[in-house]
Amino acid sequence: MSVVALLLSLSTLLCCALPLLLVALGFGSAVAALTSSAPWLVTLSQYKVWTFGVAAGVLGLAGYMLYRRGRSCPTEPLLADACQRAQRWSRRIWWCAVLVWCIAAVVAFAWIPLQRLLA
Repeated sequence: MSVVALLLSLSTLLCCALPLLLVALGFGSAVAALTSSAPWLVTLSQYKVWTFGVAAGVLGLAGYMLYRRGRSCPTEPLLADACQRAQRWSRRIWWCAVLVWCIAAVVAFAWIPLQRLLA
């Protein structure tokens, strides 16, 4: 589930945050090339509120599944060790996905208003 959350977070970064950041930095031609080679990015960016909402929902569900009470690993030492390692990696991946989603949300929704305030 955390891998799905990471992929959805990356989709929010690709659809909305990366093109906006590139245009703001003066790389508009790169955005034009990107959207001509991957036209589905335009559709995703038209529905960026839904894209971010679905990604946030999946992140929330994955976080609940990772941190809910009653999670336990097997008692057999070898399986318990593998289970604990998998849980640690799942949590790391989930936190990376949350970080990517937060960065993408700030860039997609707050970047331009912040630039206008500071200018």
